[in-house]
Amino acid sequence: MKKLHELSDAEKQVILNKGTEQPFAGEYNKNSREGVYLCKQCDAPLYLSGDKFASECGWPSFDDEIKGAVERITDKDGRRTEILCHRCKAHLGHVFVGEAFTEKNTRHCVNSISMQFIHAFTKTGYEKAIFAAGCFWGVQYAFKKLKGVIDVSCGYTGGFTVNPTYEDICSDKTGHAEAVEITFDNKVISYENLVNYFFEIHDASQYMRQGPDIGSQYRSSIFYFTETQKEIADTIVAQLKKQGVKVVTTVVPASYFYPAEDYHQDYFIKTGKAPTCHIT
Repeated sequence: MKKLHELSDAEKQVILNKGTEQPFAGEYNKNSREGVYLCKQCDAPLYLSGDKFASECGWPSFDDEIKGAVERITDKDGRRTEILCHRCKAHLGHVFVGEAFTEKNTRHCVNSISMQFIHAFTKTGYEKAIFAAGCFWGVQYAFKKLKGVIDVSCGYTGGFTVNPTYEDICSDKTGHAEAVEITFDNKVISYENLVNYFFEIHDASQYMRQGPDIGSQYRSSIFYFTETQKEIADTIVAQLKKQGVKVVTTVVPASYFYPAEDYHQDYFIKTGKAPTCHIT
């Protein structure tokens, strides 16, 4: 099962026909907010905002990509190197080496129209986090108890098909995980505390399951928005393993978060039932 976003004529001209948008006209040319840049066509994470720099070339520039996300091929002009989304082969732009803009000496020159951007922070300054720890009903219920957590939503993320439904992800063929997106005040509760709590409420040693729920949609995973979130999650995972704890949790870049259907939101509050799979 694999679905892609429908493209506008302007998007098709660049993404499918390998065109180039006008310099200095792209939505993300001057974007300096923290977050993750995704492929416009398939949602694959491509670049972290921390790797973006001001080259003044007229297009968004990055000196590194998320590992394995970008494919390089020789351009049809035989001189330049074209870059594509590794997952869906969408045209992104070109990569140049040796210009000395940054220490990495690399510039991914990317069309804004080939990308979408997910923000690490809300406009009001609250931070976002995404965790997958089995059935999202219990995970949402647990995180909503924490002081400093502003909002928790159930949804689907990390897959390779767009606009999934619950029935789609239950097929175990979309690659998505049941997850929660958390909006929190990092002046009240830190991201580190959220990650520690994440490991307290589920069994991170269970591979592609959680209790009676079996399948890749129930995997244990942390989806980071920034390099700082990645470093914190990696450090905690390493500490747990050093203590002899078996951890199969993956730490991966955040992708588009699709809110689940309304009947999944606040399930235990609506039904009056109590969670059994997620306890502290």
